[in-house]
Amino acid sequence: MNFTPSDTEKLLLSVAGMVARDRRERGVLLNHPESLALLSCWVLERAREGALVSDLMNDGRHVLTRDEVMEGVPEMIPDVQVEATFPDGRKLVTITEPIQ
Repeated sequence: MNFTPSDTEKLLLSVAGMVARDRRERGVLLNHPESLALLSCWVLERAREGALVSDLMNDGRHVLTRDEVMEGVPEMIPDVQVEATFPDGRKLVTITEPIQ
C-alpha cells in the first residue's frame, strides 16, 4: 500500500487523536501534542461530515476544557489551524482560544 505524504500525515493525526480521545475518556489530563491532535482530528472528522467552517470555528472552542488538559496547555495553544477537506473542497479552519 502506498500513501502520499498527505495521507500519511492524516493517518498519523487520526491515530494520535484516537489515543488522546481514549486518554481523555479515562480521565487522563492531555498534554500539548495530545490536545492539538484531538482538536485537529475533531475538525477533520466534522469537515468530512459536511459541517460549516463557521460552526467548526465556534463549536471547536467547546471540544476541550481546562479541566481536561495539563496545567499551562491552554496558554500554549492560542489557536489551532487545520486545512480540512469539505464536500466542496479544502478550507482552512481556525479555532481561536480552543481550550476554555
